[in-house]
Amino acid sequence: MKAPRFDLPALGVGIGLRTTHYGRVLAERPAIDWFEVITENYLSTGGRPLRVLEQVAERYPVVFHGVSLSIGSTDPLDRNYLAQVKDLAARIHPHWISDHLCWTGVAGRNVHDLLPLPYTEECLRHVVARVRQVQDILERPIALENPSSYVQFRASQMSEAEFLARMAEDADCALLLDVNNVYVSSRNHDFDPVAYVDALPAERVVQFHVAGHTDKGTHLLDTHSGTARLEVWDLLRHALERTGPRAVLYEWDEDIPDLDVVHAEALRARAFLQPSTRGAAHAAR
Repeated sequence: MKAPRFDLPALGVGIGLRTTHYGRVLAERPAIDWFEVITENYLSTGGRPLRVLEQVAERYPVVFHGVSLSIGSTDPLDRNYLAQVKDLAARIHPHWISDHLCWTGVAGRNVHDLLPLPYTEECLRHVVARVRQVQDILERPIALENPSSYVQFRASQMSEAEFLARMAEDADCALLLDVNNVYVSSRNHDFDPVAYVDALPAERVVQFHVAGHTDKGTHLLDTHSGTARLEVWDLLRHALERTGPRAVLYEWDEDIPDLDVVHAEALRARAFLQPSTRGAAHAAR
């Protein structure tokens, strides 16, 4: 086990901050370790959403998770968007900022989906250069998340895991490892999810995502709904054995239930974080 590349805290077990839970979070201050917020929900806005975020950030650790960076696009980087993210970060002080390894549009048009990339040498150089630019603008490292995918490109010259590993090293960025996405894609494309996790540089992983998905028979669909499958929890356990303690976030974005239900599912991660902590301490001795 290597020491973490970035000096970022292992925040414990968190959940996404969702509007349906605003009231309870503010009124009751439940014992949740931290919150992840969708960055775009708080850009170019005032009023209640921003005030809620400020109040939450006063009481809990917060991280930003974006869906519009479009790091793989051939469009120029959206510097206005990045300026807004930087301004919001200066106001809220998130522990880190993340987004996805994908592209979200072309010719200035956002399709509001996380589209897959061809894993080629040319694409790798393109993404690395853009990640470096983004980090220079934001003046901080970013974390990029592995996507769930349903198609692959014949032109790809390497696996997704190899692409992510090389990108993280060459751009000197962090990784957000979504173990549900790994499992979904492994079933859709018939690869070994454990080998995928083992191919990533563990020291660059700063956060994990866990979520539920929907089995459509011919393929799995990443829906962030319901409870996670045992195989996904097992993959998280294996990943934490490699990385040591890291922040774990449970995503529940479809048919969102009561806060206590979401939090109870998220807290299943503690069973894996505690053995990882003991293992790390044993290794240090």
